[in-house]
Amino acid sequence: MNCQEARRLIDAYVDGELDIVKSLELEAHLADCRQCAQAYSELRGLRSVVNDPALRFEPPAALRTRIRSAIRDEADGTRPSLRPSWRWMFPAISFAMLVLLAWSVVVFLGRPSTRDLVAQEIVSSHVRSLMEKHLTDVPSSDQHTVKPWFDGRLDFSPPVKDLASAGFSLAGGRLDYIGNRPVAALIYQRRQHYINVFIWPSTGASDASGRALVRQGYNLIHWTNSGMNYWAVSDLNLAELQQFVQLLQEDRSALRF
Repeated sequence: MNCQEARRLIDAYVDGELDIVKSLELEAHLADCRQCAQAYSELRGLRSVVNDPALRFEPPAALRTRIRSAIRDEADGTRPSLRPSWRWMFPAISFAMLVLLAWSVVVFLGRPSTRDLVAQEIVSSHVRSLMEKHLTDVPSSDQHTVKPWFDGRLDFSPPVKDLASAGFSLAGGRLDYIGNRPVAALIYQRRQHYINVFIWPSTGASDASGRALVRQGYNLIHWTNSGMNYWAVSDLNLAELQQFVQLLQEDRSALRF
């Protein structure tokens, strides 16, 4: 991919509109091209500024009161001295407000949510991990080898669980990046299918319900527990992936050792 094509795709990439193949090609180009990476960073910064709630204009309470009073008096006929020009302005203002509201709804609904953006990153990281020599940084089926490997590499200690007896063997772990922060990635294997489990601290309340999504043909399940975010992703069928997640959640004490 050259710089011209990359610049053309950056907008769609930021909006989460690229397919997985183009996303990976663009990410590879951004990793090697400082100018395009800078353009991507500036566009994300501009988007953040535009979405800043501080930019919203809230009319003074006195102005809202005067407008409502004028509309009420006009409807009641208590202000016969109201100038005729105001009579056609009220419908025009109402129409403009309706158009603005409709436009805002369309923009809001068309914008990918934070969870959708994270899911896109999760899938991209999973696909990259399946490329040659990208799956593990510490290849091991021993949880007591994988867990200590993260010490000093992360600001938290990820839980690691051995599920080989249930048919989900631990293949190892690696350091990854999601949402511009380092995260732990644990890799499990079910027959010929690999499962990536991404883990990082959560600031929200625990929710172990396990929300399932499908992105680019991959199944994802997201949950939070004991102050940690969990995302499991695989091309494994959803029923077996849900079984795997349930096994991770069953023994809470094992997830804290």
